[in-house]
Amino acid sequence: MKKALIICEVFFPEDFIINDLASEWYKKGYDLEVLTKTPSYPYGKTYKGYKNRLYQKTEYNGIKIHRFPVISGYNKSLILKILNYFNYLFFSTIIILFIGKRYDRIFIYQTGPLTQAFAGVIAKKIYGCKLTIWSQDLWPDSVYAFGFKKSKLLVFFLNWIVRLIYKNCDKVLVSCEGFLSKLETYIPNKKIHYIPNWPLINKKSIKQIKLPGKFNFTFTGNIGKMQNLENVILGFNLFSKNNPNVYLNIIGDGSHLESLKKVVKDNLIENVNFTGRKPLEDMPCYFESSDVLILSLIDKPIYEITIPSKFQTYLTASKPIYAIMKGEVKDIVEKYEIGLTASPSNINEISDGFYKLFQMKNDCISKISKKSNELLINKFNRDNLIVQIDNIFWE
Repeated sequence: MKKALIICEVFFPEDFIINDLASEWYKKGYDLEVLTKTPSYPYGKTYKGYKNRLYQKTEYNGIKIHRFPVISGYNKSLILKILNYFNYLFFSTIIILFIGKRYDRIFIYQTGPLTQAFAGVIAKKIYGCKLTIWSQDLWPDSVYAFGFKKSKLLVFFLNWIVRLIYKNCDKVLVSCEGFLSKLETYIPNKKIHYIPNWPLINKKSIKQIKLPGKFNFTFTGNIGKMQNLENVILGFNLFSKNNPNVYLNIIGDGSHLESLKKVVKDNLIENVNFTGRKPLEDMPCYFESSDVLILSLIDKPIYEITIPSKFQTYLTASKPIYAIMKGEVKDIVEKYEIGLTASPSNINEISDGFYKLFQMKNDCISKISKKSNELLINKFNRDNLIVQIDNIFWE
């Protein structure tokens, strides 16, 4: 049996799809370990029950996890965020020098900076491990979208990192189809596999949760600047002034939460319900109590080719999706007729979308439910996608 290591920035108890994939591999009898940081996402501080030590071993469903420290407060400070990236790079590289020889192959689950793959490259160079990466984020585009200006030095440095990482990977997987053409410019002679995410939730819950409105719009997940929630709230405010029985529920936590609460307070906006972060297993209950589920990202080119992983999870609820974003998600929502879309920068258009969804008839909602199920089965089937990854990584 070949032994493998997963390198990732996030792992249980943080809620990401890599937990499900790792558990599935472990059930199949694969010899598997994980290298990651102390759990801290999205709060920027160590989870309760964990210690932020230089090195520690923990376990998840029988899988051994090698953990290194995180720099607290990275969710509220750009400087600390950058330092935390270097912190990840340093500790993962040091640890891989000691444990890398144990593994035949390495699987990198890249959700944030591409630099988290450096440890895998080191292991490949020194120990000859086969290296596979599944990219959920696209460099260097996401760096520029975050606000860094394209200086000649930065462009040269980032392009060098991208080429270095992907050229040293034996197999390259991407979660969004739009990433393919972008990466092909860096690795034109290497096959890139499109493997989308599947839903993190695939079953209904019997628990009953009541949301405050007679009609509920709901956003779930990370609350950062990239989620464009200030425009969502302002658009909702225009719509809700004449519709007092509707609520906008924002379920989650993140670096921009307090700023959003201030927007609501300063503008005297009513019927916005901040619930905080809720357990993943409770999300079907919130979906069931909602009438419309919201996806939103800022108006940047990188997000036009990005499909947030919660899109697939929303499909399990069979509810109308309000995609306040451009690009690939907008096209899917319109093509399969599973909701409505709006430009992320147009407050009036966002408000109009809220109104149209509020007025949607039952027969339209029934059609959306059916089409959501069909899309889920045909394009985002969990078992089929895991088989595809297995065939690429374990062959």
